[in-house]
Order: sequence, then structure tokens, then C-alpha cells
Amino acid sequence: MRNILLTISYDGTNFCGWQRQDHSANLKPVRTVQSEIEAALEKLHTSRRIILHGSGRTDSGVHAAAQAANFFSPIDSIPVNNYIPALNAMLPYDIRIIGAREVSEKFDARFSATSRVYRYYIAEDETPLANQMPYVWFIHRKPDISALNGMAACLLGETDYAAFAASGDKSVSTKRYVERAAFSYSSAFPSGNFLMFEIEANAFLWKMVRSIVGTLIEFERDGKDALFLKKVLESGDRSMAGVTAPAQGLFLWQIKFDGVRRHV
Repeated sequence: MRNILLTISYDGTNFCGWQRQDHSANLKPVRTVQSEIEAALEKLHTSRRIILHGSGRTDSGVHAAAQAANFFSPIDSIPVNNYIPALNAMLPYDIRIIGAREVSEKFDARFSATSRVYRYYIAEDETPLANQMPYVWFIHRKPDISALNGMAACLLGETDYAAFAASGDKSVSTKRYVERAAFSYSSAFPSGNFLMFEIEANAFLWKMVRSIVGTLIEFERDGKDALFLKKVLESGDRSMAGVTAPAQGLFLWQIKFDGVRRHV
């Protein structure tokens, strides 16, 4: 059996997140990225059950530029590069396989990853184009980027992020190691210059990135500074932090496997 690693791009707008679900609360079928790809893999492998192991979960409405997921193929005759066109021919247009390679038997997309990179896009005071709205948070004003980066600098290193964990997060530890976190401007779309927050860490708590973005934008608006943010982090109290930014501006941008492994 070969272990195949896929690199996956998807538009999360019409998905209930990455993770396969049996059904929603009202017992209706739930559309997820994992279940769509697994269904295509099963067709490709003559109805044999295939389990896809993702590097991490994305919530409903969150996008991915390069999610990573691996599976074990019971068929050795399929050239690894053929998985890209074969799967894309069966998948809906809001999921695209953009890479495929064979990895070692012990490789696991989740546990072999050394860091994850997320990007969050913000439209400031100029109204975005209609086709950009599903991928940005429109805040109707121009924040002070130096103030935002002053607060973002407080996030670096090993930190307890309990203040940015969503209620219901089941992580054993709320400590994470953030390699970098900063705001900059990016021409991510055919038209427009958007404020972008990029953060890289060994792992993330549930809704942690969106909580950070919403909090920093809110704190900057209200004149709060890095010292106040440090107090919020030290408190571990989610109620002291700000709003959670909406899902549509968030992209899982990259999964890294060759960095330093952090056990926090």
C-alpha cells in the first residue's frame, strides 16, 4: 500500500468545514471537504473505503490555499501524478487537487506537520468587488497598521492562548508556539489592495486565528495597546478579548513539514 499526500485548495463558502460529519443537528446530510474527496477516492479505487487524514480542520466558511491530507492507496498501478487530473475530474469546482506525491508509510499529514500558516484578508474603507466579498472581512475603515503590528508582536513565542480559545475547545493544552504574526498589505485579488494578517504556529486552538484578528482590530479601534493585549493573554479569560472575525476572510495557506517540531 502506498501512502499518498495530496495538496488541496478549496473555497469553503458552501462547506460545513473540512471534517466529515454523519449529519447536521436536523439530520440532513452535511457537505464537507473531507467527505467529497473521500467519495471521489472511493470511485477511483473501485468502491474500496478510503480514509483521508487531514493536517487540521477548517471551520464552516473557511478556505484553503494548500491543505495537506494523506491516504493509503490499495492500488499500486496508478501513477502518483495521475491522482491530480483523475480526482479533479470527479470533484466539484470548489475543491481542486493541486499536488500529489508518495510519502513514507509512517507519514501522517497531521502529526508530521511542524507548522501551519494562516492568512486573513481584510477590506478597509473601499467597498470590495462583489466577487471579493466572500473572501474578505469588510470593516469600513482604515486601521493603524503600526498599532496592529505592535499588538501582533506580543503573540510571538510560546504562549497560553486560553483567552483566544472558543468555548468547547477540547485541546489538552492551550499553549501554542507562534513563529510569526504580522499585518501587511497584499494584492491578493485581481483588483484591490487588502490588509492581510499572516500567522504561523505549530498548531492552533479552535477559532484562535479568527479570535486574534477580531480582537486586534477591535482593540486598535478602541485605542487599546500592546500592554492591554498582554494583560488579556495573561488572564486566560476569553471574555476580556474581542469579537471573533467572520470565517470568510480566513485561508489555511500552507502546511510545513520541514521546520522545528514544537511540543507545546
